[in-house]
Amino acid sequence: MHLRHLILVLPVAIGSAIPLPSRASPPAQSPAAPILKAAHPAVDEGFRLLYSLKFEEARAKFAGEVQADPDSVLGHAAFAAGYLFEEFYRQGVLTSDFFLDDKKFLVGIEGRPDPQRRKAFLDANDKARRLGEARLARDKYDAGALLTLSLTTGMQADYLAVLEKKQIASLKYIKEAEEYAKRLVALQPDADDAYLALGASNYIIGSLPGYKRFFLWFGGIRGQKELGMEQLARTAKGGHYVRPFAKILLALACLREQQAARARVLLQELAAEFPENPLFARELALLDEREKKSGARSGSR
Repeated sequence: MHLRHLILVLPVAIGSAIPLPSRASPPAQSPAAPILKAAHPAVDEGFRLLYSLKFEEARAKFAGEVQADPDSVLGHAAFAAGYLFEEFYRQGVLTSDFFLDDKKFLVGIEGRPDPQRRKAFLDANDKARRLGEARLARDKYDAGALLTLSLTTGMQADYLAVLEKKQIASLKYIKEAEEYAKRLVALQPDADDAYLALGASNYIIGSLPGYKRFFLWFGGIRGQKELGMEQLARTAKGGHYVRPFAKILLALACLREQQAARARVLLQELAAEFPENPLFARELALLDEREKKSGARSGSR
């Protein structure tokens, strides 16, 4: 059974269809800190450079975070996200060419990932996971640790499924990432970055052929496309570190769902925010070309 999950950086995981939780106060015994509003200027700058495809400059910023605090779970997770995002870019994953081709979208890339980036990603991701697990062992309500673990386990699943074609092996991490994300949003409902993993997973699982969803259902993995797009939209609007990535995925999902006008707005916003990233201008040009061809076909009938 081929199961290809496209979820990102930054993270990202395949999981069950999960309704948006109601806004509830975190447990009184361990109030949640506003983790997405914490002062991590180096990480903020690094992610912006990452979305501008300035990979080396982004890594230099993440290195500054880790040098200042060797135990920074966020810093190590950012390193991992950077390597994964770069590999997705190099492989053409974050394009309509990939998303609109069912063979690519549901089966996967050709070839193999770069071995140096593979080692760098796995080392950074493993370090972030171990630090996050240690923090969570000390305090099960540590929102920062839950965010890190939802991202890193999601990225592990993505790497296995998308780049190494090991879909069965990825299922363990899929379920783990889902549980961390659920715990985080229950603890801190405004942690909108967590909805990236949930939204991407719901959308991609919901896009699989019915017979594949049937078999996954027996493993406790479900998916709903509409809910997935709603969750991606939440991160695209209110997320912090992975807000642009959620917007990229939502735009590409809109193209798959024949929502060209909505996709255009999202791509225009991305192009304005990250003018040095040529992907968004290219996708807008391709959208114009598709609409012209569609109009020409309609006019010839």
